[in-house]
Amino acid sequence: MREFNTFSIVARCKRTGHLGVAVATAVPAVGAVCPYIRSGIGAVSTQSWVNPYLAIDVLDAIAGGATAQAALDQAIAADDGRALRQIGVVDAAGRAAAWSGADCTSWFGQVVGDGFTAQGNMLTGAETIDAMVRAFTEGETADLDERLMRALEAADAAGGDKRGKQSAAIRVHGEEAYALIDARVDEHAQPVTELRRVLEIVRLQAVPFVKGMPRRDGPAGAAPPEVTAMLALSPPQRPGGGGSALPR
Repeated sequence: MREFNTFSIVARCKRTGHLGVAVATAVPAVGAVCPYIRSGIGAVSTQSWVNPYLAIDVLDAIAGGATAQAALDQAIAADDGRALRQIGVVDAAGRAAAWSGADCTSWFGQVVGDGFTAQGNMLTGAETIDAMVRAFTEGETADLDERLMRALEAADAAGGDKRGKQSAAIRVHGEEAYALIDARVDEHAQPVTELRRVLEIVRLQAVPFVKGMPRRDGPAGAAPPEVTAMLALSPPQRPGGGGSALPR
């Protein structure tokens, strides 16, 4: 169990039905531990004294027919460490729920809205969550990954984790069981700023590849020729650049 004093937003896009989580913290590799998504089921961020089984149990319960709130209530009731947990949940219908245990590190809190929940602990103050919510709701016409990125940027600018900064991540699922976007910064002095740079490259280079991957309801064909040609280039020569070329 690891302590992730963190700010995050969990959301569903009304237009596409996509589910996503964006999260940042002053601990390395937050994207590997806090966000959990099952396409067509729900999305969760489990944080503070992290219990991954809370997220797993919540998603199992939603898959079995429970709402986000009922699934969260059931999982929290079974967790003896509930006072130390913080968790946000959104189901595939856009119903949202959150829990912040009384022993989470101050400042902690949450805002549950229409199709999203924003939460954080060990923050500089409520302004971090307020900024995140405002940026997310004001960006309603943008794609989900962009709305999540703006929410992280606003929270980071408003104060964020009071210990400092180290890692950030965005994960978005579409119709398939695998992620459409899974962008992470695991150790950086300005992880949210770096995540914006990484996300732009992921959109240009990785998303076209993922969109060409096999689908449950279609044949497992070859990658689109234009994607194959792009990825045959060295990273600096691709759209958006990035990476490095081998020395000649």
